[in-house]
Amino acid sequence: MKNVDDLIASAAELAERGLSKGEIADELNVSRETASWLVERGGSGEATVAPTPAEPTGAESGPHDIHVDWSAVGRDSRRLTQVGRAMADLLSKQGEAVDLTIGIEKAGAPLATVVSQELDTDLGSYAPAKHQWDDGDIDDLGGSFSRNFAGIRGRECYVVDDIVTSGTTMRETIDAIRDEGGHPVACVVVVDKQGIEAIEDVPVYSLIDVVRVGDK
Repeated sequence: MKNVDDLIASAAELAERGLSKGEIADELNVSRETASWLVERGGSGEATVAPTPAEPTGAESGPHDIHVDWSAVGRDSRRLTQVGRAMADLLSKQGEAVDLTIGIEKAGAPLATVVSQELDTDLGSYAPAKHQWDDGDIDDLGGSFSRNFAGIRGRECYVVDDIVTSGTTMRETIDAIRDEGGHPVACVVVVDKQGIEAIEDVPVYSLIDVVRVGDK
């Protein structure tokens, strides 16, 4: 996808397939606000999300976000493995007692599989609340750990995802791990859009940081 029109078309296609706005945000690697804007733009031709002060006003304005397309990595298992190994290397000195790697679904799961293999840990999987979200308060929804993977209680964990946009999903996952009796030691992502160093006192490492020139 090379421009906003492509994103709008992709959002409309995903909405027609029945994906929630939260799932669309996950698929397109954008925030939930941006996903709503894209879906509504594709359906009605008008955006309902107000532009930020840094953006121009008018029909073409939209939410302040950055789209990241890493499908060239995701569609090739060899490239994905190499990226996962680099992520594992970032975590390799973060805790000798860590024996569990948790991937945030969907895109974090295959990356976590590689990280888990490289660091010789068990593997867990977490489905965040945003996958159920369409409108309203996301706090009314809840995520879940898959019972088909390793349990959490009493274990030190790494958390793996593809992209940090606002940090909401990572924070939710950290809180969910603690609620289950686990101890999150460190997080790792491919791309960090916000330059987040830590969430809930858990360090966040990234292969790529995005810096908006001119941001305060």
